[in-house]
Formats: sequence, structure tokens, C-alpha cells
Amino acid sequence: MRTNPTARNDAPARKGKVSPAVWAFVITSTAGFMAALDNLVVTTALPSIRAHLGGGITDLEWTVNAYTLTFAVLLMLGAALGDRFGRRRLFTIGLGLFTVSSLAASLAPSIGALVAARAAQGVGAALLMPVSLTLLTNAVPAAKRGVAFGAWGAVNGMAVAMGPLIGGTVVEHLSWQWIFALNVPIGILLLPLARLRLTESFGPNSRLDVTGTALASAGLFGIVYGLIRGNADGWTSAPVLSGLVGGAVLLVGFLVWESRTAHPLLPLRLFRNRTFAAVNAASMLMSLGMFGAIFLLSQYLQNVQGYSPMGAGVRMLPWTGMPMIVAPLAGLLVDRIGGRIVIAVGLALQAIGLGWFAAIAAAHISYTSQIPGLVISGTGMALFFAPVAAVLMGSVRPEEQGVASGTNNALREVGGALGVAVLTSVFTARGSYASGQSFVDGLVPALWVGAAVIAMAVVAILIAPRRSSAAKAQAQPVESGTQAGTPVAEEETPTAEPVA
Repeated sequence: MRTNPTARNDAPARKGKVSPAVWAFVITSTAGFMAALDNLVVTTALPSIRAHLGGGITDLEWTVNAYTLTFAVLLMLGAALGDRFGRRRLFTIGLGLFTVSSLAASLAPSIGALVAARAAQGVGAALLMPVSLTLLTNAVPAAKRGVAFGAWGAVNGMAVAMGPLIGGTVVEHLSWQWIFALNVPIGILLLPLARLRLTESFGPNSRLDVTGTALASAGLFGIVYGLIRGNADGWTSAPVLSGLVGGAVLLVGFLVWESRTAHPLLPLRLFRNRTFAAVNAASMLMSLGMFGAIFLLSQYLQNVQGYSPMGAGVRMLPWTGMPMIVAPLAGLLVDRIGGRIVIAVGLALQAIGLGWFAAIAAAHISYTSQIPGLVISGTGMALFFAPVAAVLMGSVRPEEQGVASGTNNALREVGGALGVAVLTSVFTARGSYASGQSFVDGLVPALWVGAAVIAMAVVAILIAPRRSSAAKAQAQPVESGTQAGTPVAEEETPTAEPVA
């Protein structure tokens, strides 16, 4: 019988011992939580960082953007390196780098040193994130992947949403250094567990697409840099235009190269799969709307409503806490009815939630009037994050899951950077920080834009077929009368969505 070429050992756990699937979930979701958390956790600490280390507004921006940039542009490289050198090995290297750079950030003596440490954190996160989902896929039986992916996605989604709460709490009760220092003991604990409890796996292609990697990384860097610096430097300034135009040209060159090379970093044929293309489009649009909204709403609660960083985070708990309640149910729904409808409903609820906020936002409103919007948005976020991993990984072959995960994460990071830039640009066109009313004047149109973008994501995911081509390939041997236990065709891939 042919064995899975991507994994070395799928033996079941002995009775009474923790199964490999449980170990894989705990290790990968904990590491993913740390990496996802660092997207927004630093935002509530910026005043304290400036008071301690100095620096202007541009320096403070880079404490956030250095992480986002390196994370976004190196995710695809991380997936390719994992396929080439071993996914467990890359996961361990990325986790080690993330841990060491977190320590460096907590000990940074200057704003420049902090920015450099944040960039190194982004590199570590880019190495571990795209391979973590593939490692989990290899460890979990196909019948249970819906629940596992749902829980994994919920943990990562919760980390993004809870960044302001955790950051505000740590800053208020400890200091800004502890935002980074808390990663260190967790990383030290996970490193030996990853080495001992995760099963190594490889992609089938032993070659690295060096040219494609360089073109994609440079192109993404240019575009993300332009998006991040657009508001500060002006959208028509030479650096911003150079980044956007140059990045776009490089990405076109990347697509041309990938269509011709024998060993592409990103097989473009994946995007001929409607499910894969729809999930990635929806993920990017969702991040655009959600990241930009969280960035502005956390400031609204502090600057307009007058709450402390921790107080603002606590009042966002109806949003950030909903995934813990809804995500397990969403994972079960994926196994029963498929992820497409669950994702669409989740996106629709997110759009409705942002629309609620846009409709009621004012300089002086009660907190109780905000709760429905928070609950609706939180429920929608849980319904999106829980099944999206299952649908994504079920749309490609097992040997393509590493690059699929890297592509999806990269597009979500780019979407997040775009969301902050676009929604902030809309905000500054109509409002300012001069007064509470001025802030609301800019917040309202920005939230409507975010809601409209997420509504577009609903349309994108509904374009996906009810069953992916990978699922059909898996079902075909059964439908044609192939006996149980016979090796399936090379096209098959496990999927969490129901098959006939």
C-alpha cells in the first residue's frame, strides 16, 4: 500500500497516552497564537514606549509596521523552505527566532533596536505560521479535521482580536516590555515539545524557486511599504508611488516567471480551483475590513469614550470573547454542511456588525448600545476563522498544503496592512483627533467602507462550488466502485467537507 509521501509516521497513539493529534494542536495553536497576537498587541503600548525610548511618530509606526512587513513578505518563502528542508525543522527554527527576538524586544535600549527586534519577530513568525497548519493536517485523522481546523482557526482569530485587550492589560499592570517578554517562557517550553512531539514532513519538490521567491518578496514589500507609508508621506510622494508601482511590476514579473518555470514557488494552477481562489479572495477582503475597523474602534473607545487601554479592551470582550463560544459549534457545522455556507454567514455578520457601529457611532453614546454590534461582529469572526482553514486545506492536494497555507496567510497579512491604510485614509479625509466629534466624523465613513469590503467577501466565497475539486477526486474511486482500502488517485486530498 502506498504511504503518504508528506509524513513519516502516522501511527496511532498508545492507549493512555496523549495522541499525536492533540500534541500537534497544542503546539501549533499556541505558537500561532503568539505570532498572531503580535500583529496588534503593541498598539496600546505606543505611548509608554515613546515615553521610555523616545522617537517621533514615524519611529513608533515602525514598531508596528516592521513586524507586519517582514511577516507578510516572507510567508511564502517560509512555506517553500518547509517543503524543502522539513516543516517541523522550519517550525522549530521559526519558533526559536521568534522567542529570541521577543527577548531582544523586551530589552531594547532604543527605538531603533526595538524596530529591528520587531522585524526579526516577523521573520520568525513567517517561518512558523505557514507550516503549522500543514503539521496539524498530517497529525489529525481526516474525519476530525473539521473540529481541529475550527479550533486552530478560532485560536488564531482570537489572538488577533484580543491584541488590544492583552496589550492594554499588560501595559497597565506591568510594563510595555512584558508584552514581548511573556513570549519567552512560552517559546522555551514549546521548543523541545515541537522537536519531540511533531512528526516531520516534506513537500515533494526538493528545489527552491529562488527567482520567484525574490520577485514575490520584493513585490510584496514594495506594495505593503507603500500602503503603510501612504498616509504619512502622501499617496503621490515618490517613495510611496515607487513602492506601489514598483511592487506591482515585480508581482507581474513574478506571475510571468511562475507560469514558465518548471518548479514554481506558487503553482498558478491552484487559482484555477474556484474554491482555493474564493477562499483567498474572501480572506484578504475580510482582513482588510476587520483589521482597519479594530484599529479605529480601539482608538474610539480610548480617545472618544475615555476608557483606559485595559478598559477599552475589556469592553471589547463581547467581540473578542465570542469565538470561544461559537468556534467549537462552527467546527462541527463544517463537518456536517461544509465550510462555504458557514464562512458566508460569518462574513455577513461581520459586515452587519460594522454597519451597526457606523449607524450608532457618536461622541456620546452608552456602552450598552454598542453591545449588539460587538456580539454580532464577534460571532461573525468566529464563524469565519473556524472553518476557513478546513476549506482551504481541503481544496488542494496534501503536498500542496504548505504553499496553500503560506499563500493564504500572506494575502491576509497584505489585506490587514491594506485595511489599516485604506480605512485610516478615509478617516483622515473626513475627521481628525482634534475632538470627539471630529473623530466620529472620520470613523463613520471608514466603518461603512469596512462593512462594504466584507460584504464583497461574502460574494467572493459564494462563488466557490459546494464541493472542491479535491473532494470530488477523493470521492471518485468510491463512486466508480473501487474497493475499500485501495489506494486512491494522486489527485485526492483529505477534506473536512462532506463527500457523497
